[in-house]
Amino acid sequence: MYTINTLSSGLPVITAPLSGTESVTVLVFAGAGSRYEANDERGISHFLEHMFFKGGNKYRTTKDVSAAIDGIGGSFNAFTGKEYAGYYVKVAKEDVETAFDVLSDMLLHASFPQEEIEKERGVIIEEERMYQDTPMYRAGWDFELLLYGDQPLGWDTIGTEEVIQRVNQADFSAHKQRLYTPDNCVISIAGNITVEQATQYAEQYFGALGGTKGAHFTPFTGYSTESVLHSAKSTEQSHLVLGVPGVPHEDERYVTKRILSTILGGTMSSRMFLNIREAMGMCYYISTETDAYLDAGALSTRAGVDQARLPEAIAAIMREYKAVAIDGVTDEELERAKSYFKGRLKLGLEDTEERAHFYGKQLLLYKHIDDIADFVAAVDSITKNDVNTLAKELLTPEAMKLTVIGSRLSKDELQNLLVW
Repeated sequence: MYTINTLSSGLPVITAPLSGTESVTVLVFAGAGSRYEANDERGISHFLEHMFFKGGNKYRTTKDVSAAIDGIGGSFNAFTGKEYAGYYVKVAKEDVETAFDVLSDMLLHASFPQEEIEKERGVIIEEERMYQDTPMYRAGWDFELLLYGDQPLGWDTIGTEEVIQRVNQADFSAHKQRLYTPDNCVISIAGNITVEQATQYAEQYFGALGGTKGAHFTPFTGYSTESVLHSAKSTEQSHLVLGVPGVPHEDERYVTKRILSTILGGTMSSRMFLNIREAMGMCYYISTETDAYLDAGALSTRAGVDQARLPEAIAAIMREYKAVAIDGVTDEELERAKSYFKGRLKLGLEDTEERAHFYGKQLLLYKHIDDIADFVAAVDSITKNDVNTLAKELLTPEAMKLTVIGSRLSKDELQNLLVW
């Protein structure tokens, strides 16, 4: 269960108490990320995430911030996606006020010292290069670029080196002022805490957050018409992502897409894992996943295979897509996937960090909450016909999009493999 309160500033606070745990997670969400960026500021949201940890009024340096949380055995981190950013501290229940104190000082009183900006440029560029040197990550980024094209939803959140080298203190202050406002943020608190305590601390530490949202993300304009993106790289393996446009989160078939993905490659008993990894011994990792943004989505399978076996791997994944699209799923597969989905949801929400994320993200992005019971009911209502109908609609050769890193094949040769 959860409770939503609103601070005097208009900032929403959602509290999801959880008995039987000794921890509390305080997580602050903001509507930010690559969808809120213009081409000449790509990566500023992610860079700003780094800069919040450089200190504020009370905790004036990165060391001060880290020592405050490390000193009580807590954990803290942040993340920047395409539609939202988040900052959290997870602590023992008796130290929850410290979590509010540190987060509020970071987010309300960050000064973005120019000397720290200069140092952090190098850190972020090295982070970007690390991902470039990790084909598993890069293939996923390339797939979103291929799928969504050259628009904010297709851009990776880390940005461009040109922007990373250029942004300054004034840019960060302006970006914060536009997006970190009561009407574009949510505080989510989960764990061993009462609603009254959570609301009191939120008002005490975040009541001063002010302003009005001054930017909105660019609407999605449609999927790219390109089918293949090939990045030649000297690697032992070829890393691929093969998938199709899906349905957005607010589509009533969103949960059905999750069930379809689970049957295809979401577990060790899924079709992709058993038929390609186990039966063919073709790859170490293979999985099918979904992405769902406010107005767009995807279903895709990723794998790493020997360079010489890349055509065979693509053909095998295409066969699994074809089999589901034409012949549908079995009753056993459907029930196993539904049970898996519900079990993972319930187990995940026993962790206070996951619980805070589950509720806070929904309130920020969707302005409504589907509780555990709502998701369970949605899963239970899905029929085999629902899954088969969606599979037939999504999984067509014409819709397939493929990204490959490390292949010796040409773009045309890869394109010719997207058939059945």
